[in-house]
Amino acid sequence: MSAADAQDYAGQRARLVLEVDAMYSATRAETGFTAMSAPVRAALAKVERHRFVPADQQSLAYRNHPLPIGGGQTISQPYIVALSTDLVAPRAGQRVLEIGTGSGYQAAMLAEIVSKVYSIELVPSLGKEAAERLRTLGYANVEVRIGDGYAGWPEQAPFDSILVTAAAPRVPGALVEQLKPGGRMVIPVGASHGAQQLFLIWNRPDGTVERKSVLAVRFVPLVPGK
Repeated sequence: MSAADAQDYAGQRARLVLEVDAMYSATRAETGFTAMSAPVRAALAKVERHRFVPADQQSLAYRNHPLPIGGGQTISQPYIVALSTDLVAPRAGQRVLEIGTGSGYQAAMLAEIVSKVYSIELVPSLGKEAAERLRTLGYANVEVRIGDGYAGWPEQAPFDSILVTAAAPRVPGALVEQLKPGGRMVIPVGASHGAQQLFLIWNRPDGTVERKSVLAVRFVPLVPGK
């Protein structure tokens, strides 16, 4: 990549940050956020989204909408990636589980903030490509495995937070059980071709579980393993 190309991508990321902030402001009544947190803003400005999309999509990488990545899967809209990250309130030192690695973009966003990201992808080709991409880009704090996201990663549990990037018909109980007391989970819930809501789940320190609908969304379905 030439210096001119690198500068152009940096400029596109800067414009994307402003566009995503504008969407935060427009949806503040639903989400409770008026702007991105400083860590999420820094991650969005740094992570090179063009590295996480197919070559024929790179010219569109910094537009604020989802893009196809093959296998019937997509890389999510940057606004949704940023919002989902903010909703789990990531902090340094935390361990986070991601369900649905896809291209690896959401994992990279999390990895800029937390200490360790465990990410599960059902589609072997996507998971292997994402793992290699993340290694190449220097994200040594991300571990990817091929598996059933509904089952989580029990041998690494409990997690400070869990972020699900595909829509499930209901909140999987196994994932709730893998949250630490006080932990948060963000998950889209709803039919694969119908209405979906992005939910924030809290595992309260007293053991009770609370949920809040945040925003109407549209995600690809979370497919169970065989």
